[in-house]
Amino acid sequence: MIRWTFSAQWRQRADKRLLCDAVASLTHLDARGQALMVDVGGKADTAREAEARGEVVMRPETAELIRTGAAAKGDVLAVARLAGIMGAKRTADLIPLCHPIPLTSSEIHFEWAESGTTLVIRAVARTVAKTGVEMEALTAVSVAALTIYDMCKAVDRGMRIDGVRLIRKSGGKSGPYEAE
Repeated sequence: MIRWTFSAQWRQRADKRLLCDAVASLTHLDARGQALMVDVGGKADTAREAEARGEVVMRPETAELIRTGAAAKGDVLAVARLAGIMGAKRTADLIPLCHPIPLTSSEIHFEWAESGTTLVIRAVARTVAKTGVEMEALTAVSVAALTIYDMCKAVDRGMRIDGVRLIRKSGGKSGPYEAE
């Protein structure tokens, strides 16, 4: 019992040291590990852009309904495009520590993959602000994908939303990023 207690205490201290190191590298946590909104007041406004990508994988019949505009709820891609743009604009309302930023542009693009059953969604968000638009681009892709699912779930509950990720970003202190 004493050995277990000593071992547990040692593990607890080691875990605490690892946590402190991790907390030091995360900008949304203070020194005690509590959530905080990063102060960007001292940063300069710069032009920023981010592109995100994701996919909706579906049955061939579902893809055909979307392509032909025959889905019962209407034009799936038109509604998903609007939903993605609206999602980008409301990102700060959805992600607790995300700064509300003025978007100068939000675009949603759809393309069918070679398989014909995978719809690729790309979102590009732009701003001139003190902080980046990565979250807005990622939210736009996610909301567009969820809208596609919602509009087609009656015929294909097995649809899968895959691979939502940041593709590239530019602007800001950290400089450009390009996914491999």
